[in-house]
Amino acid sequence: MSDPTSVREDGTTTVPLENDRYDERDHERFALVPAAYVVLRRQARPDQWARVGARSGQGAPGPGEVLLQLRQNTGYRDGFWACAAAGHVEEGESVVEAAVREAAEELGVTVDPADLRPLTVLHRGEPGGPAVEQRVDFFFETTRWAGTPRILEPEKAADLAWVPLAEPPVSLVPHEAVVLDALRVRETGGPEVPPLMTVGFGTAGGAR
Repeated sequence: MSDPTSVREDGTTTVPLENDRYDERDHERFALVPAAYVVLRRQARPDQWARVGARSGQGAPGPGEVLLQLRQNTGYRDGFWACAAAGHVEEGESVVEAAVREAAEELGVTVDPADLRPLTVLHRGEPGGPAVEQRVDFFFETTRWAGTPRILEPEKAADLAWVPLAEPPVSLVPHEAVVLDALRVRETGGPEVPPLMTVGFGTAGGAR
């Protein structure tokens, strides 16, 4: 069988275009489910646990508050609070596009991609478990958006609330709690949020 590569006059090699893609069979070995999370933040209000309804704030970063939704009828951690906008990355879109789309679909707000600040990447999984449990979560934070956040998927969200970052609810989705806790630590004078974190591999928090 002939070598599929060819050599140019300058000594470099080329490979036929049909070899520029991974073999589809590679995906039978292992797969990660990517998801985008948007942490909407605003300055603290005098009244804690303020229900959504007032004009959305676009204040400066600080411990302040984060917007959370109460999950229901999703089949995963129903009855737990979670980031108000999050979802799987769909085929053909970048993780940034997914974050913008989820904010629009779940909350009815428009977020400029330039206003999304990467917070961390969380690799979580269940070694030896099903493929659906092997995930990579991209977390973004923002203090700027257009529109007032509201529940647009009532079948999946029972409530929506601004919650003090320093006093998160006890019933917070565990892997999201890891990220929000790291954010709280940063905002109270601690170290930066690790750019890469792991959950489910023996040591929560993982790489730093």
